Amino acid sequence: MASELNRNDGAAMDMNNFEERVIGDLSVLKVQMESVVGGMQPGRLAELELRVQRHEVYVQRTRGFAAALGVIITLLNVAIDLWRH
Repeated sequence: MASELNRNDGAAMDMNNFEERVIGDLSVLKVQMESVVGGMQPGRLAELELRVQRHEVYVQRTRGFAAALGVIITLLNVAIDLWRH
């Protein structure tokens, strides 16, 4: 009977250590999630979304300039062809 009590005390100690470790890990996870998502301030995820949005605007603007340049080059080629003939 005494050996059972000692064994149970060890299990309780192991459970307490396990609970402490889990609670510690959860607090670290909470801090990391607040850093990513942002608590009361924008987190890294919001900053990343803003960077992606700015990049998409830049890509669309570049496509517009490329299309306009293609039209100008085409018109110049047509004008040169008409002038030669």
